[in-house]
Amino acid sequence: RRREGERRWLRSASSCGSPAVAAMAPRWAAAALPSAALLLLLLAVASAGLSGYFGTKSRYEEVNPHLLRDPLSLGPAAAGSRLPAACAPLQLRALLRHGTRYPTAGQIRRLGELHARLLRRPAAAAAGCSAAADLAAWQMWYEESLDGRLAPQGRRDMEHLARRLAARFPALFAARRRLVLASSSKHRCLQSGAAFRRGLGPSLSLGSDEVEVEVNDSLMRFFDHCAKFVALVEENDTAMCQVNAFKEGPEMRKVLEKVASALCLPVEELNADLVQVAFLACSYELAIKNVTSPWCSLFSEEDAKVLEYLNDLKQYWKRGYGYDINSRSSCILFQDIFQHLDKAVEESKSSKPISSPLIVQVGHAETLQPLLALMGFFKDDEPLKANNYVRQMHRKFRSGRIVPYAANLVFVLYHCDQVKTSKEEYQVQMLLNEKLMFFHHSNETISTYADLKDYYKDILENCHFKEECALPKVNITAVDEL
Repeated sequence: RRREGERRWLRSASSCGSPAVAAMAPRWAAAALPSAALLLLLLAVASAGLSGYFGTKSRYEEVNPHLLRDPLSLGPAAAGSRLPAACAPLQLRALLRHGTRYPTAGQIRRLGELHARLLRRPAAAAAGCSAAADLAAWQMWYEESLDGRLAPQGRRDMEHLARRLAARFPALFAARRRLVLASSSKHRCLQSGAAFRRGLGPSLSLGSDEVEVEVNDSLMRFFDHCAKFVALVEENDTAMCQVNAFKEGPEMRKVLEKVASALCLPVEELNADLVQVAFLACSYELAIKNVTSPWCSLFSEEDAKVLEYLNDLKQYWKRGYGYDINSRSSCILFQDIFQHLDKAVEESKSSKPISSPLIVQVGHAETLQPLLALMGFFKDDEPLKANNYVRQMHRKFRSGRIVPYAANLVFVLYHCDQVKTSKEEYQVQMLLNEKLMFFHHSNETISTYADLKDYYKDILENCHFKEECALPKVNITAVDEL
């Protein structure tokens, strides 16, 4: 039934409101110029007010503010997080997003284009426009060669995360325990993996064959290997019709007019993409340099909420619940997690040492977001759309709270003694960004391994990557005609 829906979607018109586009989506249940000192103060306040709305470009500290005071703090103890006294961790599987990175070459080009427009303004026009003058004086220090590479702050993100995880699970991170470290082929992920290992220090015993970080794109970039996702979502502009509609909608129009006015530019010289780049410049300066950029002065908190929603719409329709294939393509990674947990359980039952007590893999926001959607987390009652911004003000799906820089999803398998039933002998916890998650089937932060496997039985047994990702048997040139 799903494939027939996709065939209809391919052949039809590209209107966002048409039932044809909806066919690919899953079904849903129901005045005076301030002084220089005051300007700096206002900028700092502006940044503080905006930083919670940077979406996937958010600092990790936004979800764990205590790290601003002490980057090695484990934070307040979560209520109800205590395990039974006789439980010992057997295996930890950590999926990490890379640390803070530089903008991509495309983002740097667009920022350069916007900055150049401000520099070309006549001096007389610039004189009466303080925001434009401040931004013209701003030094464009980004170079295209930085293209998404890991920033120094990103290395610190990973080193500190490694030290906190080791403090949280000392038995697993003890000396002579084997670490399996894998990464996406992207430079920022490889460097993040190396920084994570450095953070563990010399106490961790690493064999000579583990000096290099293993590249595993089949798991960390599964989306690149899924033909259906690439053709129907990644390379199909129609799939992003809700995003494009919101760019042209009244909320973005209001932001566009306000920014154009602040820069004393005709509104026709700006578009949603350029305004988004200015907002990204604000976020990057904070994340990379921990400074408040003059770009931040263009936006109020209300503007930031609109721009966050634009970012979340893209994440939702490209990586989240928008289309089934977004999450179904991640079942190869989901199943690999459980295969390693199964192996650890079998080794424990046979009184053998656990061959892989520590598995750490570094990927992307695009690695974690589909996996969390596959597991049913952060799902709202209605889909995010261009026309329901106000109704989604309190949505669960906020990418900056789910996959900021250095985001991490951790599965911990425990062996428990002194239990009433054999089923309770093996238990699991999940942590997202170092906070315990509540399992859907129990609304508890701990589950027996058997119950967890039973809850996800259909995905574990019936989600086959090759079949899920096979293209529908229609003329693929139809994609270009939409």
